[in-house]
Amino acid sequence: MVLAAVNGASSSCYQPAAQALLPQTVPAESRRAALALSRIASSSAMIVGASLGGVLVATIGPGWGLAVDAASFALAAASIALIRVQVAPPAPSPGLVHELRIGWQEFTSRSWVWVIVVAFCFLNAGITASFTVLGPAVADTTGIGRSGWGLVVAAGSLGAVAGGVLSLSWRPRRAILVGCALMGLTASTPLLLALAPYTWALVVANFVAGVGIEQAGVAWYSTLNEQIPEDRLARVYAYDDLGSFLALPLAQFAAGPAVLTLGLQATLYAAAALILLATLAMVAAPSVRALVPKAAEPLPASEDPVPG
Repeated sequence: MVLAAVNGASSSCYQPAAQALLPQTVPAESRRAALALSRIASSSAMIVGASLGGVLVATIGPGWGLAVDAASFALAAASIALIRVQVAPPAPSPGLVHELRIGWQEFTSRSWVWVIVVAFCFLNAGITASFTVLGPAVADTTGIGRSGWGLVVAAGSLGAVAGGVLSLSWRPRRAILVGCALMGLTASTPLLLALAPYTWALVVANFVAGVGIEQAGVAWYSTLNEQIPEDRLARVYAYDDLGSFLALPLAQFAAGPAVLTLGLQATLYAAAALILLATLAMVAAPSVRALVPKAAEPLPASEDPVPG
């Protein structure tokens, strides 16, 4: 448990820093493509890693398999150490509390940021409860089975890869609004688990939902990279991670008692409703609906190009 806590804490430090590092490594016009490629690599690695892990356990045993896994982390750390970016001149640090306050001011001053993060907090709760607690419970009591549920989960990862590939060539003018709307597709999983728990239907639905999730992820991170100053980007990412994942352990803890109180089917309906209401809150927010890429924003009247 101690090692798990250390791993979680280190990941929470790594993720914001890594996300803020990406804009410093590629030109502005290539950031969306770089972000999409990064997410494709991450989703692909999850699929390949799970398969490779099974092969290693079967061939050389779990101990050596874990050793290979540890070596992969060391290789990743060495690769990151080779990245070279322009470093700002060192300056006296005003302190942790001041840094947190600056990040909080940047986070709360943009209504579209905190609206999406709060909505994602509830949306992630519904998704997490569906996939980590409710889905396996349904799979064990229906014809889906554990192997079928594994296919459902794998379909989501494959959908994420497909969504990343799609992001390389398709960018809607209001990408963040479209991405938020597509998150509503994730409600199909708890609804199907409640109404039609068939493996093939869940595989198709989860693949499509994976495409939508990836569209939302690319749109969200590319919009933050574009709209937030680079020197404050990591701080906003940190608050984003805090808000987005705050509900995950609470959802996992509450799903079981909810099933005992409401019943499994009613809890699945509640998870779907939570996802849909969070999606509606995002797409209905004026600040989200009005957000467009900076390149697409109209010029002020005084800066209109002079007709030639």
